[in-house]
Amino acid sequence: APPTSISVLAADTPAPFSRYQAQNFTLVCVVSGGKPAPLVYFKRDGEPIEATPLPEPPAGASSWAPRNLLHRDLDDTKLPKSLAADGEPGMGNPFPTADPPRGLAAERDSVTESIPETVVSREFPRWVHMAEPIYYFRHTHAPVSDGTVEARATLTWTLNPQIDNEALFSCEVKHPALSMPMQSEVTLVAPKGPKITMTPTRARVGDTVRILVQGFQNEVFPEPLFTWTRVGSRLLDGSAEHDGKELVLERVPAELNGSMYRCTAQNPLGSTDTHTRLIVFENPNIPRGPEDSNGSLPGHCGFRFVLALTLTVILELT
Repeated sequence: APPTSISVLAADTPAPFSRYQAQNFTLVCVVSGGKPAPLVYFKRDGEPIEATPLPEPPAGASSWAPRNLLHRDLDDTKLPKSLAADGEPGMGNPFPTADPPRGLAAERDSVTESIPETVVSREFPRWVHMAEPIYYFRHTHAPVSDGTVEARATLTWTLNPQIDNEALFSCEVKHPALSMPMQSEVTLVAPKGPKITMTPTRARVGDTVRILVQGFQNEVFPEPLFTWTRVGSRLLDGSAEHDGKELVLERVPAELNGSMYRCTAQNPLGSTDTHTRLIVFENPNIPRGPEDSNGSLPGHCGFRFVLALTLTVILELT
């Protein structure tokens, strides 16, 4: 029986990008439906990969992954640096963190402000090697109840974003029942140009606002990791950051008008930031009276008046 399906996945994803620490990367090729077990191998940019074979793990053990494939002493180039000091020119603090304008937004045609993407994946430390990586290969197979075999092949190496970005990896399968090899391929690509949408398109006080990453200008592999932050402050729920493709702001208050939100999309190949500014409009269904001289709402004035009246009555009674 020939294999019926083949797919290439990235192990341990989503995962962050690191400028200062070498990290291992593993591709997993899963082939199902064949009998007997097929022969699985990897290619890079159409050329077969010469890899060091690894034995199968003992029964019941977790999947094997080398802890460190880069055997070099740490140097000062691996220490985290201030991105403001060592980042790209002009990227120290491109967005002001001053308080947003007071009051609600005036009538405007656009409810969000388009902020250019800030690419932060172009800075690489000196310790990254330009030489060919050392690959480690492992092949396992497991019987299935229908008599076929599921084969898994893993390819692990120390990732080098400078030479691995946009590299094409393919998994190929040879089997006696196949007239030609079966193939599945992926291209390692860092995220670029996140496309962010905000609903509702015209946010008003009290609305629930959803900010969502709908996609990118390119095909991204492996799956990115998304992190949301509010520039200069915490998120509405008090947390410092939020993980996921979508950020939900429940019942937005007027104080969020003008606030800016940053979405960081990253995978082991690179990282990119994009920003959007929230504009909050008045809600005619929510009454809003004039503020007093101290900037307090009438409700607070009424509370102080009742409190003063109560204290006066108590004093008179005593």
